[in-house]
Amino acid sequence: MAWEHYEHGADVGVRGYGASKGEAFEQAALALTAASTDPAEVEPRSRVAIACEAPDDELLFAEWLNAIVYEMSTRRMLFGRYAVRLADGRLEGEAWGEPVDLERHHPAVEVKGATYTTLRVAREGARWVAQTVVDV
Repeated sequence: MAWEHYEHGADVGVRGYGASKGEAFEQAALALTAASTDPAEVEPRSRVAIACEAPDDELLFAEWLNAIVYEMSTRRMLFGRYAVRLADGRLEGEAWGEPVDLERHHPAVEVKGATYTTLRVAREGARWVAQTVVDV
């Protein structure tokens, strides 16, 4: 499992890899967090349940990331750990994190939302990839 950022104009591309589609979604969520701060610096103090659904994998992935952005914004939290379960166009997920601490987290940017730019969820050989560009 791994994640990475990729260049896209003024925004940030987030990409997650995993042995399963769910793991790729989890890793891309870490890339989303990493656009603002180091996910390793976020303590898993609180758990937040996140659920969403969509008619296909790509839209479900975008919904997942946008649900995370919503939870981070409304709760004023950062998340550093994620778990995803997928079945029949539905995602049941959890995010663990803590309130933003400006002194410790040093947030670089605020992620505003996932876009459909370069949106892709696919199997690549033995691993899954989930990617899109997020508006910052």
